[in-house]
Amino acid sequence: MALDDAGLDLLFRKARTPVAWNDRPVGADTLRQLYELVSLGPTSGNCCPGRFVFITTESCRERLRPALSAGNVQRVMTAPVTVIVAHDPLFFDHMETLSPIPDIRQWFAADVGLAEETAFRNGTLEGGYLIMAARALGLSALPLSGFDAAMVEDAFLAQQGWQANFLVSLGYTDGPPPTPRASRPAFDDACVVI
Repeated sequence: MALDDAGLDLLFRKARTPVAWNDRPVGADTLRQLYELVSLGPTSGNCCPGRFVFITTESCRERLRPALSAGNVQRVMTAPVTVIVAHDPLFFDHMETLSPIPDIRQWFAADVGLAEETAFRNGTLEGGYLIMAARALGLSALPLSGFDAAMVEDAFLAQQGWQANFLVSLGYTDGPPPTPRASRPAFDDACVVI
């Protein structure tokens, strides 16, 4: 079974990165539903290293402000929610309940490089799922990399020991941006079939 054109439009063809938000709030139930969808996406060995901090209050947005690059301040500060997409470098401590593979925890506990690579790669993958799940729920998503990760980690993640990857602002919009979609590489420029 495949998505119909309406589903493909919602997730890809007509989905756009927002430039402004309307006043409609994003409720806690929506955030829970969002995470439930994200958690179903595949990760290698079901390692699930992605961690998400949902910034929803004015005081927390103000704590985030100094870490933002100048070009991102307006859109982040006016977004109903901004998500810190992070990963847990010690994700393998949960592997015994997440994966049926015997001794899988030890694979990562014994190899710091493998653990770091796996956490970053799969946490990024889960961040991509977050964007698509948000679109599926009718939200607009603005992924951002213009921020100081060390400042974000100090302000929001130090207690958990998580590491920041990127930000995603979420909310509702009143339609697509007024400018046309930017071009994308053509199949022959970006793909090789062998």
